[in-house]
Amino acid sequence: MFHICNTKEDKNMFNKNALSISLISLLILVGLATPGYAEKVLRIGTLGSDAISLDPHMSTKSQDKIIFPLIFNGLVRFKPGTADLNTIEPDLAESWEVSDDQLVWTFKLRHGVMFHGDYGELTADDVVFSLAKAGEKTTSSAAKEYAAVQSVEAVDPYTVKITLSEKVPFFLGSVLNYHGGFIVSKKAFEALGDQAPMNPIGTGPFAFVKYQSKRFVELKANADYFRGKPLIDKINYRYMPDEATRELAFDRNEVDLFYGRREARWVQSQAKKKNTKVDVFGLGELRNLHLNVSQKPLDDIRVRKAIAYAVNRQGLVTFIGPEVCSPANSVVPAGYLGHSDDATVYPHDLAKAKALLAEAGFAKGLTLKAVITKVESLRLPMTVIQEQLRLAGINLDLQVVEHSAFHKLIRQNQSSLVLYGASRFPVADVYLSQFFLSDSIVGTPTGVTNFSHCKVADDDIRNAKTAVDLKNQINLWAAAQDKIQKDVYAVPLFEQYLVWCRKANLDYGYKLENSLSNGPLITEKTNL
Repeated sequence: MFHICNTKEDKNMFNKNALSISLISLLILVGLATPGYAEKVLRIGTLGSDAISLDPHMSTKSQDKIIFPLIFNGLVRFKPGTADLNTIEPDLAESWEVSDDQLVWTFKLRHGVMFHGDYGELTADDVVFSLAKAGEKTTSSAAKEYAAVQSVEAVDPYTVKITLSEKVPFFLGSVLNYHGGFIVSKKAFEALGDQAPMNPIGTGPFAFVKYQSKRFVELKANADYFRGKPLIDKINYRYMPDEATRELAFDRNEVDLFYGRREARWVQSQAKKKNTKVDVFGLGELRNLHLNVSQKPLDDIRVRKAIAYAVNRQGLVTFIGPEVCSPANSVVPAGYLGHSDDATVYPHDLAKAKALLAEAGFAKGLTLKAVITKVESLRLPMTVIQEQLRLAGINLDLQVVEHSAFHKLIRQNQSSLVLYGASRFPVADVYLSQFFLSDSIVGTPTGVTNFSHCKVADDDIRNAKTAVDLKNQINLWAAAQDKIQKDVYAVPLFEQYLVWCRKANLDYGYKLENSLSNGPLITEKTNL
C-alpha cells in the first residue's frame, strides 16, 4: 500500500525517512552498518621493484615466487609451513598411484574445483595443458625439469596419466605447487593470448584483480576456494625494493607484513618494537660463490684454490649473524635429500692462498671483475668477500647494479665471480642439475644457472637421475659434490634464512618452519 504525501508534515516525514534509508544504504555499502565488520586487507611489502611475470612457469624471481602460491595450486603440495618430503599431501589431486618401475603416475583430481572468474571447472585437460606448457622452453623457465615426461594424458575429465621416459628423482616435486608444477587454466590462456602472463587465472585462495607496474598487485578472496573462503578479504602486494622504505611503511602502519633484512642486529632491533613479530625460517637460500672457469685466470685451478683458501666462511657468518645464517660445507643445501657432509672444503688459510697465487704467477696479486646486485642480502656479503680476497692479494673490482641488471649480466657471462643465493625443491638432483650440469651452462641454448661452466660432475649427476637404488643415488650425488668442490667450481659459503616482519595480529593459520616460495604462505586460514 502506497502512502501519498498530502500535507507538509507528511512531506517532512517522508524526507527524513528517505534520508535515513539513504544513510543506511551507504553504511551498508561501506561495511559500517554491520556491528564489528571491517574488511580485512593484508598489505605486503616485497623486495622487488616490479613483477618479472605473473606466469608461474616463467618467473623464478623472489618477488614473483612469493605471490604464485596465493593464486595457483599444484597436484600436490607441502603441508603449509613445511618443506619436509614426508609432508607432501594432496592439493588439486585427491589421490595418486605409481607403477612399480616409477614410470607411470596416475592422479585422480578433485571434483568441483573452480578457476577464478568465468573459466569454469578444473579438468584433466587443464593439467595436460599446464604440464605441456611447463615442459616447453618457450613458455617455461622450468622446461629442463620436465625433459623425462614422455606423455601426459587425460584418461577422463578427472584422471591424468603421466608417463616418464626414465625415472625422475622424487617426481612428486615436478607436480608440486612450485614453479612448473602450478596448474593454469587452458581456457584462460587461449582466451587471453599475449595478455595471459600478466592476468593470472588459477584455482588458489586468492584471485587476481589488478596489476600496476612497479607499484602493486591486488588480489581478492576466492569465495569458491575448495578449501573454504579465505578469512582475508583482499591482499595488496606492494613492490618496495628499498629496505628502509619497507621498514618505514611498516612503522607507519602502511604494511602488515614485509620482507626483512637478513642480519642479526636488524632482527634483534625489530623484535623489540611494539606489536611486532619477526619470523626467521627456511628453506634458507644457500650462498655459493661460483668461479667462472671460462675467464682467465680462473681456468687455473691454483687460482681457484687460492680463492677458496682466502674465503673465511665463519667470518661471513659472524658478520651477518648466526641467528640468520649458518656456515655451509656443500654446494647442495643442508637438509636436501642427497646433501653430503663429506665433500672437500678448503679451510681459511691466507698463507696457502698467497703461495698458490705466487705459484700461478701472481705473486704481486691479481684483479678480478665482478658484478653484484644492490640488494643488501647479496651486496653486503660480497663486500666482506672483497675484503677477505684483498688480504690474500686479490683485488675484486665490483660493479654494483640494479637487481634485474645483475640477473641479466651474470647470465651473459659478464662476471668472473658470481655470488648467488637460491632455494629449490629439496632434492640434490635439482640443485646439481641447475647449477653444475654442463647442459645448464649460461649462454647455451639450455642454459640455466651454471655460472661456473662446470662439467666435471656430469656423469655422476646424470647417472644419479636414473639410478633405481636410493643408496646408489645418494652416493652419486655425494661424488658429484666432492668433484665440484675439490676442483673449486664453487665455494660454499653459508645458508641464509628468510626473514619477514609482521604485525602481531597477523596469524598465518599454521606453524611456520619452512617455505619454498621465499615468503610466508598466505592461505585461507590466515587471519588479521
